[in-house]
This record gives sequence, C-alpha cells and structure tokens, in this order.
Amino acid sequence: MHNSQDLIVLFDATFTETENTVLVRGEHEPIYTPAKSAQQRHQIVFAHGYFASALHEISHWCIAGKQRRLLEDYGYWYSPDGRDVTQQAEFEKVEVKPQAIEWAFSCASGKPFTVSTDNLNGADADTQGFQKAVKQQVMFYLEHDFPARAAAFIDVLQVFYQTDNLHLEMFDVKPV
Repeated sequence: MHNSQDLIVLFDATFTETENTVLVRGEHEPIYTPAKSAQQRHQIVFAHGYFASALHEISHWCIAGKQRRLLEDYGYWYSPDGRDVTQQAEFEKVEVKPQAIEWAFSCASGKPFTVSTDNLNGADADTQGFQKAVKQQVMFYLEHDFPARAAAFIDVLQVFYQTDNLHLEMFDVKPV
C-alpha cells in the first residue's frame, strides 16, 4: 500500500516542471543536490527506498527557501548519530518544522508517524519534549497554513491515498 515509487511519481508529477526538482531513491544516506547546469534537475535523494525517508526529505525541501535550494543539503549543518547533549538540542531545534510537515504528509498518506531524534548512539534525547514541540508546530500549521509546497503535496497525497482533510484529531499521540 505504501510504496516509495508512488511518492516518486506523485512528487515528480507535481513539482518537476514547476520547480525543476525530482525525487530519487538512493542507496545510501539521503542528500539534496542542486542542479549544476540548466540541463539538470535538482534532486531530493532519499535513503534505501524507505517511504518515511522520502516523506522526510520532501519535508526539508518544502521549507527550504529559494537560495537554500541552490546549496547541497540546503547548506544545513548536520552532525551524524552519536551527538552530545548540545548537538542533540541543536538537531532537535532545526528538525521541528520538517518533522511537523512529515507528520502531516504521513497523515495525508494514511501512514503512522513517529518523531525521530536520530541519535541512537549519542546522548539521551527528550523524546516526549521533542514530540510535543513537533505537535505544536503541526498545530501552528493547521491554524496558519502549511508552506505552499507542503500544502500542495498534502493535497496530492490526500487525493492519491483517499484520506480525510487534515484535522486536529489526526495528531493525537500516545506518550513515547
């Protein structure tokens, strides 16, 4: 039911012509690569064909501004698994918006969502606090609208997966 190839088709049909961007199944870690020439397309590469990875990488793209989309991985800082307490707090701070959008994408596609602190070999994370921050961001988006590209893709997912419009009850969570 949830096949990442469907996401590729949906994303490309929605954004390839207007944004010169394609979604690509990668074999390794995810990365965003801007086009290096007018003949190329920007690529959102997600990890190992994972559906959730595709949704997550699309969510980063949806909030990256025009200038950031000209930089590899949007010019963002990233410290891999094994972060200390300070690095983990910084990671969580920058992940709130993309994970809120990913959560909305998951609901729009009828797929369960779990926040990710992405630090299995590092400092303990406040998963409940992070989940609360992500939910607050979702509530903000529901009240004030999602970024335009995110809203467009939510609509596409809802049509394809035949899901309800997003509403508050979809984001009720059980404590982690």
